[in-house]
Amino acid sequence: MSILHAIVLGIVQGLTEFFPVSSSGHLALVPWLFGWDDFGDNESLAKAFDVALHLGTLVGAVAYFWSDLLRMARAALATLFGERSVDGRIAWLLVISAIPAAITGVLFASSIEVLDDEIWLIAVMLILGGLLLLWADRLHGERPAESFSLRDSLVMGLGQAIALQPGVSRSGVTITASRWLGFNRTAAARLSFLMSIPIIAGAGLYSFLDVSAEGGIPSEFYAPFAAGMLSAAVTGYIAVWATIKLVSTRSFTPFVVYRVVLGLAVLGIWFVR
Repeated sequence: MSILHAIVLGIVQGLTEFFPVSSSGHLALVPWLFGWDDFGDNESLAKAFDVALHLGTLVGAVAYFWSDLLRMARAALATLFGERSVDGRIAWLLVISAIPAAITGVLFASSIEVLDDEIWLIAVMLILGGLLLLWADRLHGERPAESFSLRDSLVMGLGQAIALQPGVSRSGVTITASRWLGFNRTAAARLSFLMSIPIIAGAGLYSFLDVSAEGGIPSEFYAPFAAGMLSAAVTGYIAVWATIKLVSTRSFTPFVVYRVVLGLAVLGIWFVR
């Protein structure tokens, strides 16, 4: 694998993990469009690289929300000693929100992987997910993030489980669910991004153990993996900052337009090929 390919895919992962446009879908589409075959039939190595990129975006998100995470972690620990607070409650609810996707990922991982390379399905999911986001974004909810409840956690957590299919978008479906639940746009984005941290960390650890059991990463891939992780971390941070800044004054419509146009374009290319 070339370092250039790794950097490009890292940038793609970093931006699309937090923009509601599906990172897993883009990571399948980019090699398909350009004819890249960096891993051949080595599915284990391809999985390891995907994990590395996701861990890169995790670093970017943690860097952006560092002060919030530290405050919530302290508050969560304080709840164990009977101290109640909004931050403590939200922290535990964010952990709970990861459970549905974690269970789904473990039980149905093999079934999901079978559909990973179905380009037409990725395109259809991009379009449908975009239209659902458009519908939910027009509901004009005004709830703040502080009102996050157990019901919200479970509903958005179930959304994350659905998003394991490439093309759906984890951030897209959680933002759609949060807008449907009545949260304002900034709260929807922040909750979606904070929810990503436990699920990406858990999935990364699970996949790392799986890859390690199969022999780990060959030494010649160390440099590309490091380059991909670094570019994913930097662009992931930028994507979180840009999305929160954008939706504080505007709607999610630009992402909807992008999803629909890309989905239609991919369907056209797929049909011609």
